Amino acid sequence: MESLPKEETLQLRLKHYGPSCKLFFKENPIKIVRAEGQYMYDEQGKQYLDCINNVAHVGHCHPTVVKACTEQMSVLNTNSRFLHDNLVTYAKRLTATLPDKLSVCYFVNSGSEANDLALRLARTYTGNYDVVVMDNGYHGHVSSLIDISPYKFNHTGGEGQKPFVHLVPVPDVYRGLYRENVPEVGKKYAMEAKHVIDGARKRGRKIAAFISESLQSCGGQIIMPQGYLREVYKHVREAGAVCIADEVQVGFGRVGSHFWAFQAVDDEACPDIVSMGKPIGNGHPMSAVVTTPEIAEAFGATGMEYFNTFGGNPVSCAIGLAVMDVIDKEDLMGNAGRVGNYLMEGFRKLGEKHDIIGDVRGLGFFIGVDLVKDKTSREPATAEAQHVIYRMKERYILLSTDGPHRNVLKLKGPMCFTTEDADRVLVNLDQVLTEIEGARTRKHALLPAKVVAASSNNTLEHLPEHTMFTKDVHSKRSGPIFTGSHTLSHDAVFGNIKRPSDNDSDNDDEAKRQKTWAGVD
Repeated sequence: MESLPKEETLQLRLKHYGPSCKLFFKENPIKIVRAEGQYMYDEQGKQYLDCINNVAHVGHCHPTVVKACTEQMSVLNTNSRFLHDNLVTYAKRLTATLPDKLSVCYFVNSGSEANDLALRLARTYTGNYDVVVMDNGYHGHVSSLIDISPYKFNHTGGEGQKPFVHLVPVPDVYRGLYRENVPEVGKKYAMEAKHVIDGARKRGRKIAAFISESLQSCGGQIIMPQGYLREVYKHVREAGAVCIADEVQVGFGRVGSHFWAFQAVDDEACPDIVSMGKPIGNGHPMSAVVTTPEIAEAFGATGMEYFNTFGGNPVSCAIGLAVMDVIDKEDLMGNAGRVGNYLMEGFRKLGEKHDIIGDVRGLGFFIGVDLVKDKTSREPATAEAQHVIYRMKERYILLSTDGPHRNVLKLKGPMCFTTEDADRVLVNLDQVLTEIEGARTRKHALLPAKVVAASSNNTLEHLPEHTMFTKDVHSKRSGPIFTGSHTLSHDAVFGNIKRPSDNDSDNDDEAKRQKTWAGVD
């Protein structure tokens, strides 16, 4: 197919593609025409280092995966109502990576489909409906998941918290309710979850499931403290509910030490349902749900058939097997651990030089660099973070930000990333942060998301007069801001309008607790 000029591509996208589907860079977006390994190339052949594409898990266009796809596609692709070796071979291979009790698979096509099915399984098995979720969590784009994703329902365009959804605080030991120096911090956060569950049950609510990412991604690359997950799972099961581990973003060896992130954060925690997606097919649309025989039997006992047109087709299963082959043969799980640790050590060294780096956290090649305006108050440096990703793009390195304040640089690129790639990131980030500090000194201001004219030696020529962000425009209620010993709500700082418990009575124990940890008076 003949390629179009970049501007024509952009205009056609604006005309024919939904406006809510955003580009990575609003100003001068990149047109990518091919990719290989950890590198992407634009229409002019310029190479970009990809630090954010966790879908291309074993590397863009890996030849083993491409070969498996094309060979099977040339022979047969049909649905799972026929017997085929690929489906059962893949199911056996996949379940072998999980605890023994997780032995029954359902194959679907996206992380959203997987989490939607996980909810159905939980609700059918328990006979209950309500869901306990972690604040700032995100689990998918379909209606059932928007309803349980505070990252969406508490942000612009969201409808707020539904009565059947119960929020527990994020176990964030850097900016959360309990900090890194608190003894048994995991248990303390788990007790907060127990109070929420108990409060809901006192009001007659019946809990079907607790769902959480094993490492929170959109919430700011949050690493759960030791002991948290096992304690929360215990409290959830005592309430008659089941535990869902959302591994869509963080599974398949990304954490370096284990194949699944829930194993890495707590070796005594075992969920009842695991959802997986994104990296499972290295860019091919596939996903899976794995659960226990008991839950699967209850789901089947309803008499309603579950059929997915494309889920478990021979091509998808061939691709899934190829991805697992590459992870094993190229030791990509080990590489994620080695390169991830190398990067985090480098970021921490930069933090000794640059006060804007407040925290570096991660497991394997799942890393967050929390940028702050002040290391004592830990006030999020939202504008600066946006500036960083644009300046790094100019240096042909693709980064993104996340977290409720969009101030956390996230790195979760292809697992074939090398230490040489890591050095490239570290050297360029060092230079960009030096620019920012120089701009602070000269102007006490920063342009948040615009590319500023740069001189040939990569130093900023000037920065126009501009005040710092005073409002987080992305969120109706992005959670608390903790400044020193005081806890301020997002509303108190930014004057926004929607709280999770606005419709609850102040006599409601759960409402009181949620208002406490959300910083709402």
